[in-house]
Amino acid sequence: MNFEDNLKRMEEIASLLRNSNTSLEESLKLFEEGMDLSKKLEDGLEKAKRKIETVKMNNNNEIEIEESK
Repeated sequence: MNFEDNLKRMEEIASLLRNSNTSLEESLKLFEEGMDLSKKLEDGLEKAKRKIETVKMNNNNEIEIEESK
């Protein structure tokens, strides 16, 4: 699955855990799946960040990293 599909599934899992009368066993399975997806999403964001930094470096011959406030 791509980033957008993973994010959509994560939203579905969050909704199920909030609004559903799932069993403890099913809730634990959903939580575990959500944690796996969280790692994939984090990795995807990190990959995108590295790609942006590479593009900036190629366009400016230097990396410009703006600090978030």
